[in-house]
Amino acid sequence: MLRRFHQFWLRLLTPVARFLLRVGIGPDIVTVVGTAGVCVGALAFYPRGELFWGTLFLTFFVFSDMIDGLMARMSRRSSKWGAFLDSTLDRIGDAAVFGGLTLWFAGGGDAFWLACVALYCLVMGNVTSYAKARAESLGMTANVGIAERADRLVAVLVATGLAGLGVPFLLPAVLCLLAVASTVTVVQRILAVRAQAQANERGPGSGRGTGDTATGGAATGAGSNRPGAEREAR
Repeated sequence: MLRRFHQFWLRLLTPVARFLLRVGIGPDIVTVVGTAGVCVGALAFYPRGELFWGTLFLTFFVFSDMIDGLMARMSRRSSKWGAFLDSTLDRIGDAAVFGGLTLWFAGGGDAFWLACVALYCLVMGNVTSYAKARAESLGMTANVGIAERADRLVAVLVATGLAGLGVPFLLPAVLCLLAVASTVTVVQRILAVRAQAQANERGPGSGRGTGDTATGGAATGAGSNRPGAEREAR
């Protein structure tokens, strides 16, 4: 859904990426600092009910996920290590966002059922990414789904920020929709991989042993020849 805006943000953030490279800052540093900022914002503001200010703080660091990819392409420093670091820290940042909301609803937010929904979104978001990574490590693809990472993150941040400004019902509705959409996405990816596996088994020279040797390969960016493509959002 958000891919149509991808080029707009890339053009907007290119000068920032170019400046950071000029002063000697590498993409890995941007990845680590961005994730640290997201975690601090989510876990320091959200559990205390400061939803608007927490979202404002988070937004500043969320764009690091695009900036580090730009920097990797511009400096031609794309690597499997960068892909691994980016993907792993993305999971930590996402968990911090939904974890912070879970703590708020379980505490001062006084809505235990929403704490359960937020926790479910946290789990299913990680399963969604894992399903794709595991498929790619087995030599298949799982790019299908109605709720990719960027869509989930933007939706929950916008809803949380508006909730902090007093807009009622929006955040619970978005969390429920994300829970459903993440579940559907996981099922879609499971079915897509199942179809590919069955097709491989029927094809000449196919077998079940590819996964044993491929496990642990670069989970993100597989199959892409573009420099820095590994760092794009999953």
